[in-house]
Amino acid sequence: MKIRASVRKICEKCRLIRECRLIRRRGRIIVICSNPRHKQRQG
Repeated sequence: MKIRASVRKICEKCRLIRECRLIRRRGRIIVICSNPRHKQRQG
């Protein structure tokens, strides 16, 4: 899980096929992807 100031979908696959999801949990924005390296949280 990467913690970043600005969170966005990383790979082209995520943007085209929509395997990535932007979710809001407990006031934080989280990116969930089929590729575990693309997990992100806004900190």
